[in-house]
Amino acid sequence: MKPDDHSRRSLLQALVAIVAALPVSWAATALVEHEPQTTTQRPDGEKLTMLNAADAADVEAVAAQIIPSDDTPGAREAGVVYFIDRVLATFLSQLASDYRVQLAAFQTTFRERHPDVPSFASLTPARQVEYLTTVDQTPFFNTTRLLTLLGMFSRPEYGGNRNGVGWKLIGFEDRHVFQPPFGYYDRDYPGFAADGSQRP
Repeated sequence: MKPDDHSRRSLLQALVAIVAALPVSWAATALVEHEPQTTTQRPDGEKLTMLNAADAADVEAVAAQIIPSDDTPGAREAGVVYFIDRVLATFLSQLASDYRVQLAAFQTTFRERHPDVPSFASLTPARQVEYLTTVDQTPFFNTTRLLTLLGMFSRPEYGGNRNGVGWKLIGFEDRHVFQPPFGYYDRDYPGFAADGSQRP
């Protein structure tokens, strides 16, 4: 097995373990992938609807440490914070109230430990990681980790995975690829062609 294959498999196994451990039903999680595609794709400059600027900066900083940017794009480049903002305002809204409380607790604890620093987002990356190791078992961190992974690998229409960077990271191509006899039942699906190409 190639090293990158092992990394991809580990990443997917971690995602399954995280989802299973959190109080989010599979039905709710599935809505992320099956929400009608009439939803608005995140354009550059889209405004946040649930998170204010300061909260979004902290959430984005946490997400950027969960999936950091190095030789490949990370959560920041994927626009994961927009995905998090959007799902908490829509089809995972049942988590929004608790998430607000958890985020406020995260920020309060941070200020108590670092009274001379304006926010978590303003720390250097190394100090962010150092702090996160002290709160990585909290509900806030666990929920943010789940939403970061979902935002990194869900369809771009839902606000994250900008330009498909998450899919590129794991080598996924968003196209129908069926070999006969499979594909027959999808013959009327918009844009589907049995040979794997896309119809206009």
